[in-house]
Amino acid sequence: MRTRLTSLSAALALAACATQPPSAQQDIATLSAQPAAFAQAGAAAHERPVKVMIVTMFAPEARTWLDRLGPWESVTIAGLSPDYPDVHCNADDVCVMTTGMGHANAAASTMALAFAPQLDLRKTYFLIAGIAGVNPEQGTTGSAAWSDWLVDFGLQWEIDGDGRPHGWHTGYLGINTKGPSDKPALDYRTEVFRLNPGLTSAAWAISRGVTLADNAQAQAARAKYAYAPANRPPTVIRCDSVTDDTWWSGTALGARASEFTRQLTGGQGVYCMTQQEDNATFEALSRAARARRVDLDRVAVLRAGSDFDRPYAGESNAANLLNYASQGGFATALENLFRAGHPLVQTIVTHWSEWQDGIPANASAASPR
Repeated sequence: MRTRLTSLSAALALAACATQPPSAQQDIATLSAQPAAFAQAGAAAHERPVKVMIVTMFAPEARTWLDRLGPWESVTIAGLSPDYPDVHCNADDVCVMTTGMGHANAAASTMALAFAPQLDLRKTYFLIAGIAGVNPEQGTTGSAAWSDWLVDFGLQWEIDGDGRPHGWHTGYLGINTKGPSDKPALDYRTEVFRLNPGLTSAAWAISRGVTLADNAQAQAARAKYAYAPANRPPTVIRCDSVTDDTWWSGTALGARASEFTRQLTGGQGVYCMTQQEDNATFEALSRAARARRVDLDRVAVLRAGSDFDRPYAGESNAANLLNYASQGGFATALENLFRAGHPLVQTIVTHWSEWQDGIPANASAASPR
C-alpha cells in the first residue's frame, strides 16, 4: 500500500508540474531538491572538527602520544594504511594518525586523511612528528628540530661513486645539471618546500626551554664525537630536514645533503635531520589545500635525532649505519618528540579562541611551558 501511495503521489506531482508555467516548475524543482541539499549540509555539519592533527609514521611514534593524551575515539578512514586504518581523536579535538613509513605510504595515507568526509580539517594545525637521522654538526641524538625547509634529497641524479669525476665528493648532482655545484631547475615542484615561518617560530619559542630526555647509552655514544654539538646533551633546535627513502651513512653524503639544502633554499636552509616522508606528506597536504580542505600555513614539522648520519673519527660508514640501534637515541628521540611537540599542541588547544583564525601575532614571543 505504501508503494502504491508513493507512486500515486509522484504521478500527481508530475502532473502538477506539467500544468504549471516554467517559473512555477522551477520553483517546484527547487523545493524538490531541498531535501538532498539539506542532507548534504547535515553531513557537512557532522564532520568532526579537528584542532590539531599529529602525523606519525610508525607505531612507536604514535604510541608516544596515544599513551598520554587519551582516552581516544577511533575513526576508520578509507584509504589509510591497512596497518594503521584508524585516526584516534580525544575530547580536546586532538587527533593522531599514522601514515606508514616511506614516500609512498606517507603520500597515500595523507591524501586519504585530507579528503576523508568524517573530518573537518579546514582550521586544523598539523604537527608532523617523527624520528630521524641527525647531522652531528648541527645537533645530537635526542635533539628535537623544528624545520623551516623540507628538501627532497632523493630527487637527484646519481652515478657510481667509484667512478665520479675528479673533485666530486659523491656521485650526486642535481637533475639536468652538469655538476654538483649547479642548482637544478625545480621541475618536479616537490624538491623543496618552505613551511610557514610564523608557525615554526611560534613552535620553537614555545618549546625551546623544555628539558629533554637523555640516557647513559646515548651519552656514551655521543662522547665518541670530538666536537659539539654532537657530544653535548640534546636541545630543541631550529634547522632543516631532508627527505630520502634511502638510508645513507657517511661524511661525504652528509656534506652533500648540506650543499643540496643550501642550493635549493637559496642559502637559507641548514640541513640537520634526515628522514623518509616529509616532502611526500607536505605535497599531499598541498593538493588538499588547493581543494580548500586544509590550510598549509598550519603545518609544522618536528624531527628528533635517533642516530647520527655519519660516523665518528675512526668508525667506518658501514659500522655507523649497521649499528645505528646501539647509539641509544631511539628511546630518547621518541620521548623528546612529545616533550618538544606537546607544548605547541597544548597551547593551541588551551588558547583555541586565539589560534582558531590563525597564528596569534605574539605567538613567537611565547615563553616555554
